[in-house]
Amino acid sequence: MPGPLSDALAWVVILTFAVGALSAERNERLARYATVAAWVGFAVFWLQLVPHFAFVHKSYVEGILSIAAVPASLYTGYLLWGGRDSLFVLSRAVAAMGIIYLPFETIPAFTLFGLAVPAPRGVLMETVADQTAFLVNALGYHPEMIVGDQGYHNTFLFFDGDHRLTVAVVLACTGLGSIAIFAGLIAAVKAPLRRKLRAMAIAVPIIYALNLLRTTFITIAFGEQYMQWFVDEVLLLFGSSDPYMVSFFISDRIISQLLAVVVLVGITYLVVRELPELLTVIEDVLFLVTGDEYDLESELGLNRPGA
Repeated sequence: MPGPLSDALAWVVILTFAVGALSAERNERLARYATVAAWVGFAVFWLQLVPHFAFVHKSYVEGILSIAAVPASLYTGYLLWGGRDSLFVLSRAVAAMGIIYLPFETIPAFTLFGLAVPAPRGVLMETVADQTAFLVNALGYHPEMIVGDQGYHNTFLFFDGDHRLTVAVVLACTGLGSIAIFAGLIAAVKAPLRRKLRAMAIAVPIIYALNLLRTTFITIAFGEQYMQWFVDEVLLLFGSSDPYMVSFFISDRIISQLLAVVVLVGITYLVVRELPELLTVIEDVLFLVTGDEYDLESELGLNRPGA
């Protein structure tokens, strides 16, 4: 479950991935041992998150993906131990993703030399909440913004009659996870910096902009209770008894998460056109999922200089 122990495990795993990545050019044996150990640790990390995603967060998409990540991580470590060295690229990507994401997830607010330094997560959440508020207001809705349960000014307050409805922009709503994935992949491959920056310039603005549209859509749909469809069925599906949550479950857990998968596939295609070296990672992921080898370079008509 998320918490200090989970955060500590995440840092241990990512730092182990980093050790493997940094030692690859100097000590291949150490790199292999460290990276395989990191994949085993990664499996443990996802395993302890399954109850949170499935039962607390009530996200079937994230729950299924976290379950699938356990055997996938173990299998990746097994293949890497057996000599599939192309998986070192994917391993470097995971290290970079974690180094980008974990500071926002784990670093709290603190005081340094008398200067108060805010928590990175709080700054990001409040920034996205403010930008979401701008879009919500521009569409003619004017909920009050209040301080949420986490102590940040990131929560919208609506009323349905006398019933209070609150929806908060949390870290998972900022697009940081998707940005970290693409940034990690781009950082992991060996390619000219100019093309890497162009790939980042494609992925990051699209992800950030579409995420703002997503948070705006969910805020309005839930706050105004626009999607109270199949109430009993949706409550049963998500194990909830609160009928006011139906619009949230449909707008976020169903529509937004399914569309996010489609969008990420589209962004991947655009980024790969700019950075064909990423085909190595995609082919390895497809091999992990299907057990078949793929030659996407030929199928997509791209020229891969190398990874």
